[in-house]
Amino acid sequence: MNERYQRQLLLPEIGEEGQEKLRRARVLIVGVGGLGSPIALYLTGAGVGTIGLVDDDVVSLNNLHRQVLYSEAEVGQSKAACAARRLGGLNSEVCIEPHPMRLTAANARDLIARYDLVIDGCDNFATRFLLSDTCSALGRPYIYGAICGLEGQVAVLCHGKEACTYRTLFPDEEATLQMPHPGRQVAGVTPAIVGSVEAGEALKLICGYGEPLINRLWTIDLRTLQSYILDL
Repeated sequence: MNERYQRQLLLPEIGEEGQEKLRRARVLIVGVGGLGSPIALYLTGAGVGTIGLVDDDVVSLNNLHRQVLYSEAEVGQSKAACAARRLGGLNSEVCIEPHPMRLTAANARDLIARYDLVIDGCDNFATRFLLSDTCSALGRPYIYGAICGLEGQVAVLCHGKEACTYRTLFPDEEATLQMPHPGRQVAGVTPAIVGSVEAGEALKLICGYGEPLINRLWTIDLRTLQSYILDL
């Protein structure tokens, strides 16, 4: 273990104790696309012991500029299966649990209950409301992330007794679900940066260091690199 993780073991924030916490951690990533790719790659590299991957989609050619888990040869194949194969090749010490399904009200509670922490790699409001509500009910921290074009945001929700939830950001579910789709335009670097921040928040929560974005919203505009942290 020391050879594989020696560079992060040198960090006083992680060290041997933090690495053991990572080894014991169980993390669920919902959506293994643009955001989910860097989240999954960096958490697998860091040695998170068990990583669940929820995605019912297949690899598409127009995914590849941002979904760096996949290759041209995998177009048309299950994202969850392809991601599990790639991540297993990156770190055989990590248990990868693919769930090639859509998260629904019927399966969310049973699935999320198996994990310690949930990370958002999805791309729609409805799934985020479901994630937040289920995590809140089960007492599971929910790392929220979203992107649009060259902008992104991250927050740690459902963490602790006085936790903010996704409904803190969007209190009117009906109105939110009726909002027009913001569009599919996105630069590949946007989910790379935002997903990496989500992965970083997961490491902080698991190892217990730093100042996680609990009840705070981090935003970034990659056109200007202006970044803000707002209290929720």
